Amino acid sequence: MGAHPLVVRVTPTGTRPGSGLSRVLRGGVVNMAGAVVSAALNLALIVAITRAFSQETAGLLFSATSVFLIMAAVANAGAPDGLVYFIARMRVFGRPEAVPALLRLALGPAVLAACAVSAALLVLAGPLADALGPEEAAAYLRVLALFLPFAVLADSALAATRAHHDMSVTVVVDKVGRPLAQLGLVGMIALSGSAGLLALAWAGPYLPAAVLAWFWLGRIVRRAGPEGARSEPGAAGPSATGPDAGPGDGPGADQGWREEPGPGDTRGRSGERGARVTPAEFWSFALPRALGGVAQMGVQRGGVVMVALLNGLTGAAVFTAATRIMVVGQFGTQAVLYAAQPRFAELLAARDHEGVRGLYQAGTAWLVCLTWPLYLTGLVFAPEVMRLFGAEYAAGAVALAIVCAGQLTGQVLGMGDLVLTMTGRTGLNLLNNVMSLLANVAACVLLVPVYGAAGAALALVAAVLVRKLLPLWQLRSLVVLHPFGRPVLAAAASGLLWFGALPLALEAATGGGLPALAAAVLVGALGHLATVWRLRDRLELRG
Repeated sequence: MGAHPLVVRVTPTGTRPGSGLSRVLRGGVVNMAGAVVSAALNLALIVAITRAFSQETAGLLFSATSVFLIMAAVANAGAPDGLVYFIARMRVFGRPEAVPALLRLALGPAVLAACAVSAALLVLAGPLADALGPEEAAAYLRVLALFLPFAVLADSALAATRAHHDMSVTVVVDKVGRPLAQLGLVGMIALSGSAGLLALAWAGPYLPAAVLAWFWLGRIVRRAGPEGARSEPGAAGPSATGPDAGPGDGPGADQGWREEPGPGDTRGRSGERGARVTPAEFWSFALPRALGGVAQMGVQRGGVVMVALLNGLTGAAVFTAATRIMVVGQFGTQAVLYAAQPRFAELLAARDHEGVRGLYQAGTAWLVCLTWPLYLTGLVFAPEVMRLFGAEYAAGAVALAIVCAGQLTGQVLGMGDLVLTMTGRTGLNLLNNVMSLLANVAACVLLVPVYGAAGAALALVAAVLVRKLLPLWQLRSLVVLHPFGRPVLAAAASGLLWFGALPLALEAATGGGLPALAAAVLVGALGHLATVWRLRDRLELRG
């Protein structure tokens, strides 16, 4: 679980810092388009549930689906991150013919694990339902358990498509298709008044999503055969890193990098770097990441379950509504992370330190540009936002303000956990996520019984800051990386001006309310877009 020694001496090179940003930016734009639609659909889904059903029913569904998502994180065994990491390295070192074997190695055990977890959830549905309260909880959990293997298969297949820099599959299947189907089914159930079918409406779309993702992945893998990969313009940036490249070849070879062999460095048995990956190599990377992913999902969704257990289903419904703005913001975050993840793996495999640092700082600026407007608006207009879910949810305004303040800080700290994972240090990533989960659970136990949803929001912010600060410190110690620079400062200044100072001035002048919120969002969005366009060179937004 300890860190691998990695010493970097930064020296001038001929490699342009951040090389390959245009590819990441193009993928991020595709993801962002899907993220906007997905965020709107998911927000509409939550609003439909909270307005069409009682707080107890909404809280039950939110709690049951949180259990489902935590179990899915357990069942995928880290296969999605492992696939991105190893497929990216195979592409860098010219070994695309090894991808089908890697898919069989990863997806077989992941699907079997999902079936086992699904069976366990079916058996444990009764005791879990007793803890949650209502008799309907067991039926909800059993229906969700049936679709868990399809969720795992879809997640892993979509990760493999992103490793090939194809972001359109994730957008069409996961960001638009699945939430649109969920919204349509929930709307039909709301009209029929049969709340017992809510779990089926929420989980059912995972089945067609898995089928489509698997079919689409097959097409991508066939297209990306050895001949197609050789004709593709250098996956690792301007320097050619061919199939015979060794540890001292490629960009950054003379920059002072010294790294212990990590996952994917398969010399010895295969004699060639980037060749076929053994099960031991794959799962030694994936399993620690799986446990870290479980801890991370526990932080994101465990708060809903903790509030349901410690404060009742009504409190769980309020907390879920208050944290929806964070979930909406995560779609924007994922738009950048999904596009950057394979590129980080390629740059790290090619030992291009300048490229990694440039992408790290530019990616953080993009995150701030995308998410700060949302969180600043939620912070300033928290009461108005909560009224969208219904009058009985107004009590969640304090929780919403706390969540937004925490997310503003978390986004400016950057994507350190992703970079840490792509260096192969999944043990450190696991440690960080476990520490984050422990902080969340401890704070929930202390604060939720007294402060309800607001206490859970404080616990969530504490967990997010632990997960963000630890890898930031570790990366500064190991690879001399940090997110701070002129791009981030420019992005933060634009967000504070158009979504902080302007809304506060409008609220002071008009007394707040929905008209002030709408005006602030409209004017702020236009001003922010104009500022970002004016600063596009500084923000590395030229594709």
